[in-house]
Amino acid sequence: MPQSGPPRQMARTRSSGPPLGAITVIGGVVLVVVLALAASGLAGGAPSSPRPSGVAQADVPTASIGPEASAPRTGSSGASPVAGDPSGTPTATARPTASPPPVAVASGPFSGDLMIADRQNGRILIVDPAGKVRWRFPVAGSLPAGQRFAADDAFLSPDGKTIVANEEGHEVIVRIDIATRKVIWEYGRYDHAGHRAGALHTPDDAYPLANGDVIVADIFNCRVIEISSAKQIVRQWGRTGACTSHAPATYGEPNGDTPLPDGGLLITEIRGSRVVRLDAAGHVLFDMHVPTIYPSDAHLDSKGNILVVDYASPGAIVRVDLQGHVVWRYGPRSGPGRLDHPSLAIELPNGLVAVNDDFRHRVVIIDPHTNRIVWQYGHTDRHGRADGFLFTPDGIDLIPAGVAAGL
Repeated sequence: MPQSGPPRQMARTRSSGPPLGAITVIGGVVLVVVLALAASGLAGGAPSSPRPSGVAQADVPTASIGPEASAPRTGSSGASPVAGDPSGTPTATARPTASPPPVAVASGPFSGDLMIADRQNGRILIVDPAGKVRWRFPVAGSLPAGQRFAADDAFLSPDGKTIVANEEGHEVIVRIDIATRKVIWEYGRYDHAGHRAGALHTPDDAYPLANGDVIVADIFNCRVIEISSAKQIVRQWGRTGACTSHAPATYGEPNGDTPLPDGGLLITEIRGSRVVRLDAAGHVLFDMHVPTIYPSDAHLDSKGNILVVDYASPGAIVRVDLQGHVVWRYGPRSGPGRLDHPSLAIELPNGLVAVNDDFRHRVVIIDPHTNRIVWQYGHTDRHGRADGFLFTPDGIDLIPAGVAAGL
């Protein structure tokens, strides 16, 4: 069912993260997917100390993926990280997949870098395909006095000079200068929710636009707003406080507001599990129910299908065509491939799908043709702050090579 409790409780589950006592930690040997370059032959054994996880292979694997597949695991059979049930059978799809065939990858599953909003660690990391951290935030002097940082999402600006991050728990949006690593702009009242001018109530998915404005889903104000650099609301979708799913007039707790190339928006609504596409003038192109318990951050794939995650446990990634048919679903119910409250999935240029698996403390890349994990950053079910570790990563953004200034 779409809602199983008070609206505030449902969305706050994401913003507050799991209590430490509720996070399951797999004992024994900690499993890590290591870098396995096709030409290097370095994946022959498990590392002796924690290191960034990563797989870069010329072909999609058909059996195991590096040492994680064969290393002993307390309480498990040591199965390889394969999507599907415990027997290793891939999850069935409702209809034949419309995803592109697997693509050979020469040096990793993506080119450029991947930005990760590592929420519970209070930081942003930018990592390369080998798992090396190339940039991090914050550093000394980054934040306004008296403030802490905990971004749910972070997105690169079109000019490549700044990053915009939303902090649901702190009720603010910040713009970060990449070169100086300082907050240079902020909207909202830090640690105070509100609906009047200058205030937000659980902001999500703050995207920087080419004109310098920022667009954000203001969840519990039930609106999507565009904010100018002068901190004025210049456009609004939905009616403040009217939390019903009736686009384009009102929206039921929108938690996604993906800008589209045609100037329109793809809005995700928690209430009713709906995804709405608007054109640049705000007209509804489609308004669709998606088969999720808690939809999060819908995007369009390269074929125009909807790619949305189910923020649940076990979680799922769902691809739905414009007729409402599920054409691909990744949602193992157990094993290393199971997702626990994934909150954002994006299709990479080569057809692979990257997803942040919040409560298993990792970011993974999945081949939708085989339903197998082909790359991972973070240690499954083990959070930490050292390089190679994450703690409830809640946002990702692909940064093409040469786009971000200073990287």
